[in-house]
Amino acid sequence: MTDYREINKKYEEEGVRFIDPSQVYIDGNVKIGKGTVIYPCVVIEGDVTIGEDCLIGQNSRIVDSTIADGVEIQSSHILESTIGEKTKVGPFAYLRPNSHVGAECKVGDFVEVKNSTMGDGSKASHLSYIGDSDVGNGVNIGCGVVFVNYDGKNKHRSTVGDGSFIGCNANLVSPINVGEGSYIAAGSTVTGDVESGALYVARSRGRTLSGWVKKRGLLDKKK
Repeated sequence: MTDYREINKKYEEEGVRFIDPSQVYIDGNVKIGKGTVIYPCVVIEGDVTIGEDCLIGQNSRIVDSTIADGVEIQSSHILESTIGEKTKVGPFAYLRPNSHVGAECKVGDFVEVKNSTMGDGSKASHLSYIGDSDVGNGVNIGCGVVFVNYDGKNKHRSTVGDGSFIGCNANLVSPINVGEGSYIAAGSTVTGDVESGALYVARSRGRTLSGWVKKRGLLDKKK
């Protein structure tokens, strides 16, 4: 049986800092660079390489993955994936197998990435799903964006070009290609390719019905 205390002691001697080494579980073949800080309740399994000066926050799990220098992971799961330098992940992010995130990216809270790539400097800050897609460099993915990759029978793949902006609550129905420097308006459902530098809008125009609440007598309801 693996003696995790001896393993953690070895890493400490090599310059890894543990907040509480008694609450961290690391497999013997893991490689961790000096200056990395590991918080309690972290599990690191399998063929994992973690670079120098990283921060692995509490309640994180990393399996068969490669983490570059200066990465910050907060309360997230990383499975069979790679993360580039100075990228921030979490809290509560989920990188499923075959996800490859570039350098200086942001994969924020409640973001799930599956079988996808994100180029350098791209950001998905919260509450989004990136599945079976290739996202370019410097792309902003807004809150609530979903890559709709499954039609009920088959999985499909989409591409988002460099420098594009995907507005909040947009649905990208795969397979589509979003050209470089494009803007997808918030609330749009994209069902076809978008040319580079274009604005794509797919939503009905809102309207205001003046006096509607009073006419329905809703203000008179008893509390």
